[in-house]
Amino acid sequence: MSAHDHPRDNELGVFLRTRREAVTPAAVGLPTGPRRRTPGLRRAELATLAGVSVEYLTRLEQGRDRHPSPSVLAALAQVLGLTTRERVHLHRLTKAADPGFSCVAGAPLNAVRPTVRALLARLEPSPALVLNRVGDVLAHTDGYRRLAEPIGLLDGDPPNHYRFVLADERARDVYPDWELVADDQVATLKQGPFRSDAHLAPLVDELTLTAGAGFTERVARVAGPPRSSAVRRLRHPEAGELRLAHETLDLSDDDQRLVVLLPADDATAAALDGLTGRHPGALRAV
Repeated sequence: MSAHDHPRDNELGVFLRTRREAVTPAAVGLPTGPRRRTPGLRRAELATLAGVSVEYLTRLEQGRDRHPSPSVLAALAQVLGLTTRERVHLHRLTKAADPGFSCVAGAPLNAVRPTVRALLARLEPSPALVLNRVGDVLAHTDGYRRLAEPIGLLDGDPPNHYRFVLADERARDVYPDWELVADDQVATLKQGPFRSDAHLAPLVDELTLTAGAGFTERVARVAGPPRSSAVRRLRHPEAGELRLAHETLDLSDDDQRLVVLLPADDATAAALDGLTGRHPGALRAV
């Protein structure tokens, strides 16, 4: 097996396996027997439903074949019930198997367009921020500063979300559901070419050292794409425990993303109002 076929780089195989294990037999019309030991579909069941051999599916999942045809990808996506977003991600993973591939040109763009900064200003007092693909915080609202600064999320030059969540010991206290938050971060990190991205690879190597086995095991287990929205708990030293809905908007032309944090309940809305010094009701729960 060549270095390029090392299991740590087998993102296509990880994606196919995790999606296969997430599909219940009932969802594809198969009986659920008492002796099932495998979560979701067996490899042979997916192969039969997709019209490919078990041997070929095994090679795909083990990373020994990384160039399935468009028709095979379409068949697998159909059986696995992939969303349009997941199908795009699947196609990107097959392209990323080619040496030298990068769907991103050049270094991460750190300049935030004036119109995006104007949008941030309009989002006040909501906590909102702009991130580049390596997780650097490029710009944020004052509402986000008031939320993030006491926690340590704005430490660093520049502040970096991946480093804080995955390698900073404080993150486990800040996020009561840290395991889920860490999964979210790794799924986002693994979008696109991942290690074949020359600007992302050094960060991945750094996190492998600073976050250790927990990070490498999560990389091997978690497959993208990330969810575009989720509700997560955050423990704040001044505002107490908050429930925040995260909505992510891709700024694809700039290779950046805008993340807006919205109160998921009335108690969180009131706590954020107090934190930002705004009149009660400035932020309403979604």
